[in-house]
Amino acid sequence: MKQTLMVKLAPTAEQHTALLQTMERFNEACNAIADVAFALGAANKFRLQKIAYQDIRAKYALSAQLTIRAISKAIEAYKRDRSIKPAFKPHSAIVYDQRILAWKGLDKVSILTLSGRQVIPIRVGGYQEARLDRKVKQTDLILRNGIFYLAVVSDAPEATPDDPTGTLGVDLGITNLAVDSDGEFYSGEDVDKVREKTDTIKATLQSVGTKSAKRHLKKLAGRESRFRRSVNHVMSKRLVSKAKDTHRQIALEDLKGIGDSTVVRHSQRRRHKSWAFSQLRSFIEYKAKLAGVLVKLVDPRNTSRTCPQCGFVSKSNRKSQSEFLCQQCGFASNADLVGAINISRRAFVNVPIVSPVLMGGWVGTSSPALAVSG
Repeated sequence: MKQTLMVKLAPTAEQHTALLQTMERFNEACNAIADVAFALGAANKFRLQKIAYQDIRAKYALSAQLTIRAISKAIEAYKRDRSIKPAFKPHSAIVYDQRILAWKGLDKVSILTLSGRQVIPIRVGGYQEARLDRKVKQTDLILRNGIFYLAVVSDAPEATPDDPTGTLGVDLGITNLAVDSDGEFYSGEDVDKVREKTDTIKATLQSVGTKSAKRHLKKLAGRESRFRRSVNHVMSKRLVSKAKDTHRQIALEDLKGIGDSTVVRHSQRRRHKSWAFSQLRSFIEYKAKLAGVLVKLVDPRNTSRTCPQCGFVSKSNRKSQSEFLCQQCGFASNADLVGAINISRRAFVNVPIVSPVLMGGWVGTSSPALAVSG
């Protein structure tokens, strides 16, 4: 499995300028190559290389390998949608390979620029240091808020999956970002506070409309995205660790297109649209692979409308967002917890008919909760 590690560069002022000039020149070349590809309808890298290589090298003073990387980048973008001409921003990433980037231990990297090779110090934490000995597949030079990083794509060894003895079902939601079949709630309360604060600031800045306000809005969008990512990392790590420690697989609903197809109340639309459900699921899946935990996707239909006690299915079983009351046997519980237990059962048949959490007739208002914060 491929894994991306972010490594911070610590260039001098002169090296920073050299990297910036190389990045801007590289993307100028990518735009020129995209013009040729679109005009000729050429989606073959080797054909385009024969046509554009010499002109691009002469006009933009790129090295041979940087020119090849620029052609590859332009062609890959054009292949994704041949109906439009690709356009690259001045500070889009540069894709480096082993010919133009070399690691000098764990504290320096040699990287090709328009000014020749530069040996630049790097800053790595313990997490990255433990993983940089893997075989590197690709390295992207990226610029964020004036700081250069290397996005290092490497082969991450996947643990051999254990034979699961049970299933941990996980129900993704809005009020509770996730609930597992053990009755643990991953609350969205802290997330809502941050979202409400962010929305208030956004509304004020949008009403001002100045250039400074627009710059602030852009920074705010990045901050909110980082917050969502951090919370999703916390939840996914906790869920995978629990499944690993208890020798269980993880079951999730197959929610492709949840953002487009799910109908929610007007008051919850902002919360539903802003949360990265697909990101959370992808985090769970890749962390599970690294830990040797199986992940199974199940049919989401009626998971929150099926009684786990008697099996009766009805829309009226779900009285509200949080309340479940079976219209046939009278069983009552938290609706998200019921959904998680039904998800668990759909993935693994050898589970008890009644979950230990539900045998006592527990109702969700006094459930244990895990509040996830950024």
